[in-house]
Amino acid sequence: MADTATGDTLCAKDDPVTLPAPSMPDPLLPIAIAPKSRGDEEKLSSGLGRTEAEDLTLRVERNPETKQTILWGMGENHIEVTLERLKRKYGVEVVQVPLLLPYKETFKSPVKALGRHVKQSGGHGQYGICNIEVEPLPRGGGFEFVDKIYGGAIPNQFIPSVEKGVRKAMEDGLVAGYPVVDIRVTLYDGKFHTVDSSDMAFQIAGSLAMKEAAAQADTVLLEPVLELEVLVPDDYVGDILGDLSSRRGRVVGTDPVGTGRTLVRATTPEAEVVRYAIDLRSMTRGRGSFARRFSHYEELPSHMAAKVIEEAKARR
Repeated sequence: MADTATGDTLCAKDDPVTLPAPSMPDPLLPIAIAPKSRGDEEKLSSGLGRTEAEDLTLRVERNPETKQTILWGMGENHIEVTLERLKRKYGVEVVQVPLLLPYKETFKSPVKALGRHVKQSGGHGQYGICNIEVEPLPRGGGFEFVDKIYGGAIPNQFIPSVEKGVRKAMEDGLVAGYPVVDIRVTLYDGKFHTVDSSDMAFQIAGSLAMKEAAAQADTVLLEPVLELEVLVPDDYVGDILGDLSSRRGRVVGTDPVGTGRTLVRATTPEAEVVRYAIDLRSMTRGRGSFARRFSHYEELPSHMAAKVIEEAKARR
C-alpha cells in the first residue's frame, strides 16, 4: 500500500476498473507554518506530503516569493487537528508564523540614475559605471531591458552584466524587499576601464543604479486582488455587501441562484480576506460559501504601504 493514495481505486488485476475520484471542496483558510526546530525542515516536508495525500481537503504550497510554507485547510479546527497529527504521527512540532502576502514594487514616474562601482587600491581594481533610465510600464507589462549604448561607452560583453545586476536588484526589492515589476530599464551611457572593468564590476554598477533610481523616483507597492464569488441565502445579501465594502471590495454583480440564494461577485484585496472563511461562516451561521481566485495587482494606498514597508524593515 506504499504507492496508494486517497482517491485511488483497488481492484482485481484481471478485472481493472477505475472509480471517479471524490469531489472535495477547496480549502480556503491559509496559515503560514514553520518547524519549531530548525533541523526538522525535512521531517516537516515529508509529514506534510503524506498528510496531504491522506486528506484531500488539505493543500500545501511553498510560496516562491515570500519563501513561506502555506497550509490551506477548511477551518481552524481542521488546521489544529492537522498540526496535532503532524506532531503525533510524524514527530514534528509546527509553529504558526505571520502570513506574508506577495506584494510587489514598481515605479510611478520615469527617472535617470547613475550606478558607479570604482575601487582602485593598488593591484587589480574594479571599475564599472552605467547610466540608466527607468520608466513605468502598464500593469502586467513585466520587464524590458533596452540597450542604447553607442560608440563603445560600455563594451558589448559587459552589457549583459549590467542587465544581470538590474535583475538581481529587482528580485531583491528596492523599497521593502518585494520583487519589482512592470518597468523598462534603458542603458544609455557608461564608462569602462581597459584593465579594471569586469563582469562583476558592471553587475554591481547595475544594481547600484537601480537603488539610486528607487531613491529618487516615486515608487509604490502593489497588492494582489482576488475575485470572490460568495453564495448566501437571500436574507444575508445586505450584510455581505456591507461587509465587502468595508474590506475595500468592489461588487461586480449579484445573481439569484435557485430558490432563496444569491451569488455575489466582487473583487477584493487579498489582505482583507485572508480569514474570510471564518468570517463568512460567522456572518451566515454556516450557511454561506465562497470561492476565490487571483485577479490582478493594484496600487496599495500610501498609508497602508507605509505600514507594510515598516513591517518589512523590522523583519530584516
